[in-house]
Amino acid sequence: MTIHSRGMLLLCLALLIGFIVLFWGADFFVDGAVATARNLNISPMFIGLTVVSLGTSAPEIFVAAMSAFQGAPQLAVGNAIGSNIANIGMVLGITALLVPLPFRIDVLSRDLPVLIFVTLCAGAALLNLYLGPLDGLLLMAGLVIFIIRLIAEHRRSSSMEVAAGITELEDMPVMTTKKSLLVLLMGLLLLLGSSEILVYTAVEIARTMDISELIIGLTVIAVGTSLPELVVSVTSALKGQTDLAIGNIVGSNIFNILAVLSLPCLIAPTTFEAEIFWRDYLLMLMMTALLVLFAYGVHSKARITRLEGGFLLMVWITYLFSLYSSAQGPG
Repeated sequence: MTIHSRGMLLLCLALLIGFIVLFWGADFFVDGAVATARNLNISPMFIGLTVVSLGTSAPEIFVAAMSAFQGAPQLAVGNAIGSNIANIGMVLGITALLVPLPFRIDVLSRDLPVLIFVTLCAGAALLNLYLGPLDGLLLMAGLVIFIIRLIAEHRRSSSMEVAAGITELEDMPVMTTKKSLLVLLMGLLLLLGSSEILVYTAVEIARTMDISELIIGLTVIAVGTSLPELVVSVTSALKGQTDLAIGNIVGSNIFNILAVLSLPCLIAPTTFEAEIFWRDYLLMLMMTALLVLFAYGVHSKARITRLEGGFLLMVWITYLFSLYSSAQGPG
């Protein structure tokens, strides 16, 4: 084995360890945050809508922040856009191949229109090929408005609807305040440490393979941070809880645009190549449009069929091959 091959193997091993610690840290972070919020008598509804929702996007958020701080904002933007593409193409595609996925009424009436709007907002921010502080502030303001809207809507909901929306909390461990703070701190440290390892490793792999950090963000990092969504969606579908799969992905994509994409804007404003808009963003927009088509326009029942799931997966795989081809260059 050559020195180059050995070095690449070590980088890939570090990347794998980074992902494992990242997901482990995210679990600790959410458990500690939920337990701490409970001990402070914060309402379960508020915990479910903020701590748990943001916590499930913690891997993407911390990787984006660390990428921006380490001077690799393209990795962060690639992570945000690539995760949204992977969530629709890989996660919903594979899950729908196993079990057809229906759209919940609240997703059709509330969440999907919001996803369409924030996706168009992301396009407006990327159109001039520059992401700056103003873009970040507008996206962050959108996140605050979205959370406030969620809280207001759930306050108007019946107690049964509220309970159904926060069932995830039932599986969260009960802890003393001291223990919950320690778990929260441990999760935070694991997230920070693993994010730094991931970003450093991803940048080194990009340099070693002579490809852009954007490509690594769109592929390896995006797929890696979307794996928890894939596991949750497939497990839920196999258990017959198919109505949760699309809602979770739509919510995750909204948070990716508003929370994850805003970080490189605020921390490390930068310009980008035209391909990030014309290739990557437009594919994210197209796949979001496909969700809208499956929800409102293809058949009387709002759902993603096995055939449609297979099509989403095929589009995503084709996109990965196109990225691979572009990374190889003319030769």
